[in-house]
Amino acid sequence: MPANPKYLTKSKWQRFAKITAAILGGYFVSVTFHLALASWFSRADILITMAFSGFILWVALMVVAFLAKNGWKIWLIYLFLSLVFSLLIYLGQTYNPSAQ
Repeated sequence: MPANPKYLTKSKWQRFAKITAAILGGYFVSVTFHLALASWFSRADILITMAFSGFILWVALMVVAFLAKNGWKIWLIYLFLSLVFSLLIYLGQTYNPSAQ
């Protein structure tokens, strides 16, 4: 059963933004989230768990990207989340060196 055309994105730029945000942006958020956890908690346990939970989070973020109306807003949200998690990674490595 084909999709109803009224629900499909007509703009090629919006389609490009959604696809790249889903694949790349979701991956960046998933990896930085798990690395932020690893910088504050037991690194080995988090990185082993990341093999499964990272994939689940990545797929969930892909779905969110395609449900959004505007692909560029999703890119901004994903970049903001990646920067926040990167800041947490930096702070975790600076103030909690025992987790390494």
